[in-house]
Amino acid sequence: MNDWSVIFETDQRYRAEIIRGLLEENGIEAVILDQKDSSYQAFGWIKIWVRNEDQEKAASILKSMYRE
Repeated sequence: MNDWSVIFETDQRYRAEIIRGLLEENGIEAVILDQKDSSYQAFGWIKIWVRNEDQEKAASILKSMYRE
C-alpha cells in the first residue's frame, strides 16, 4: 500500500465508519483496516487509509470536523 497513508486511528469501529462516510461524501476514497484482536477487543487499532494524493484534503476535512 505504498500509495496510501493512514489518516485516522481509533479504537471504536463506529467512529471509523463515521469518518470513512464523511470522507467518501467529499469524494475521497477511504479504506478501514481493523487491526483489533478478535479475542480481546481492548487491544489494537482501527485505521483509516486514504490515497496519498487525497491526504491533504482529508486532513483538512477532519480538522474542520473536530473544530466544531
